[in-house]
Amino acid sequence: MLRTAARILLSALGRPEEELTLLLVGDRRIAALNREFLGRTGPTNVIAFPLHRGHAAGITPCVLGDVVVSVDTAGREALRAGLALETRLIELLVHGVLHLCGYDHERDPREARRMQARSRQLVRRIAAGMAAEPGGALPADRTMPPQRRNSQRRRS
Repeated sequence: MLRTAARILLSALGRPEEELTLLLVGDRRIAALNREFLGRTGPTNVIAFPLHRGHAAGITPCVLGDVVVSVDTAGREALRAGLALETRLIELLVHGVLHLCGYDHERDPREARRMQARSRQLVRRIAAGMAAEPGGALPADRTMPPQRRNSQRRRS
């Protein structure tokens, strides 16, 4: 399911020939990565490592980068937001890939709104693309009013 979502996502971003690595880990591992590479304490939901900028630029031109997702944190967030875990994992995949593409919600509020709008658009596109695949529809989210789901969804 995540492989299909990633393929649809990269195509939607105009990067169908590029590759990425998606690593699903637990809270302990992502907390260690968070501390080592970002200097932050504790687990987070997603970390992105671009390979086309900085010291890695040009080494692997077809590889966009690595996205690391904590399944533990994603599970808690999905439960709180009334989402299926698969839906939350796709949201975090999109969030991480947008970081690989240069989006940065921590820079300023306008950039955060731009990233959030693009993220919602891409998640809808993935859902539509997966629905067209045989047996590829996303699971239905748990029953919860949409305004509550939306208000609790983003912490990344």
